Amino acid sequence: MITIKETTMEDIKNVQHLWADGDVMRFVGFPDGLRETDEAMQQWLVRLNAARPIENHYSIYENGKYCGEAGYGLDKKHGSAWLDIKLFGYARGRGIATQAISYAMEQALRSGAETVWVDPDPQNVKAIALYQRLGFKQKDMPEHVIALGEDPTANIYFELCKE
Repeated sequence: MITIKETTMEDIKNVQHLWADGDVMRFVGFPDGLRETDEAMQQWLVRLNAARPIENHYSIYENGKYCGEAGYGLDKKHGSAWLDIKLFGYARGRGIATQAISYAMEQALRSGAETVWVDPDPQNVKAIALYQRLGFKQKDMPEHVIALGEDPTANIYFELCKE
């Protein structure tokens, strides 16, 4: 059974271990993982809690075992939201990502997004296939997304509209 829940302090060590895993983080620019201190993780959670529901982060469990994270961040001015998902290797290829990214997408749309978007690394073929299966369409990266610091030469932009 898959459980997707808002991340709380009880999940923070799991998230910290996820981010430290180079296999998980290689497609987001941290091939050796991202090492965060306990204090930095706690500060991250405080900032996240203050940002909800404009931004949210979910912890994903399968039968009580932590599998990874999903989340979104809403840009109300443009009616769009980024989506993100990261799973440990043992959780991939079993439909967990489909459930989790669909959940994050649903929450972003409920929070006011008209469009959701992702920008996977071109080498992350499994993620690209997932987004295409879910109906995301490849497009040119909009200027407001580039302004967030996203690189149209490094990643592929996909979006899905609410209708």
